[in-house]
Amino acid sequence: MKSLGLSGTKRAIGTKDAKKLRADGQVPCVIYGGEKNLHFSVDSRALDKLIYTPNVYRVELEVDGEKIDAVIKDKQFHPVTDATLHVDFVQLFDDQPAVIAMPVVLTGNSIGVKNGGNLSLRKRTMKLKGLPSAIPEDITVDITNLRIGQSIKVADVAALNPKLEFAGNPNDVIVAVKTARAAIEEEEEEEEEEEGEATEGSEGSEGSEGSEPKAEGTSEA
Repeated sequence: MKSLGLSGTKRAIGTKDAKKLRADGQVPCVIYGGEKNLHFSVDSRALDKLIYTPNVYRVELEVDGEKIDAVIKDKQFHPVTDATLHVDFVQLFDDQPAVIAMPVVLTGNSIGVKNGGNLSLRKRTMKLKGLPSAIPEDITVDITNLRIGQSIKVADVAALNPKLEFAGNPNDVIVAVKTARAAIEEEEEEEEEEEGEATEGSEGSEGSEGSEPKAEGTSEA
């Protein structure tokens, strides 16, 4: 896992103090997982390097001289400006496994795509469990030999990484290659199901018995 250094300052807890920190260009943060929670603030510009990136970093935090290894657990953003309002970290320990969502990176040129198939990436991140030192920078999935109609599942990737424990259903599809027609048929089937549900709802709302269903009115609704 990639590492990045970050400096912070201990802070007081409270809404009023948090607002003042944000006005001064600081972001309120907290670290969980240790003997006690640590509340601190970080310069928003320094934090952007961690926030606006697809990478996941092992953060080497230094808060008032105290050094802690951590990883971002959760982020809160302003609903209008998208400014970072608050960040939760979880502390990492070298001898304790951690659960982290890592980005999926595809490599290679799929044979199926070369033959006209459509690539469908179902999972952009995957949760895995392992010691921090064993967690890679990303989850690399080679799609070179992936043909039309084939897929790569969680179990396939897990088999190549025996030191890591992957969360979720082993049969979940990470990436697949479909024909263009198959993708269109799936969309048509979903639309037909939605129309069918709308028709059933309209028929159920008819007040009089024996009245004929109004097909045209249903399709326009």
